Amino acid sequence: MAKESMKAREVKRAKMVAKYADRRAQLKANGDYEALQALPKNASPVRLHNRCSLTGRPKGYIRQFGISRIQFREMASKGLIPGVKKASW
Repeated sequence: MAKESMKAREVKRAKMVAKYADRRAQLKANGDYEALQALPKNASPVRLHNRCSLTGRPKGYIRQFGISRIQFREMASKGLIPGVKKASW
């Protein structure tokens, strides 16, 4: 389980990226790279990192479901994810 502070930091970054998205696009279109440098570091979308929405785990993230591989396996075994079942052959 990730620290609550790490989860909160990611949420804060996501809000900041959304806030500055239009401004960043305009500056890029105009080629004003000095003004881009003046924007906050956390306003850059590159600094975002996908995390499991349940546990905050940063690795083993499955984009389609928004959770980590471990949570995915547990939920799939319990039948909590519609349309997913354990393979057997």
